Amino acid sequence: MPAAYIIANVTVTDEQQILEYRRLSTLAMQAHGAEVLVRGGEITVLEGDWQPDRVVVLRFPSAEQARAFNDSAEYALARRARDGAAVMRMVLVEGVA
Repeated sequence: MPAAYIIANVTVTDEQQILEYRRLSTLAMQAHGAEVLVRGGEITVLEGDWQPDRVVVLRFPSAEQARAFNDSAEYALARRARDGAAVMRMVLVEGVA
C-alpha cells in the first residue's frame, strides 16, 4: 500500500489563538501515525504564481490512515481551536507504490 500525504497551506490570522491549534493538531498527528515532513520553513517559489503562506506536509502509511486522521475526534478538536485563527487549504495526495 503506497504512502499518502496531506499537504496544507495555512494563512494564520491570529498568532496567539493558533498556538492551541498547533498543540491539538500535533496530538492528533501523533495519534494517527503522521510523520511531519514539513511544518513551516522558508518558501521559495520556483515556478508559477502560487504564493503559499505556511506549508505543512504530513506522510501517512496509507490514504486510509490520512483520512482517519482528518475525520478523527482529535483533529476535530484542533479544527475548533483553529476557527477564526487561520484559513486552511488542505489536500490528500496518494503516493506511488
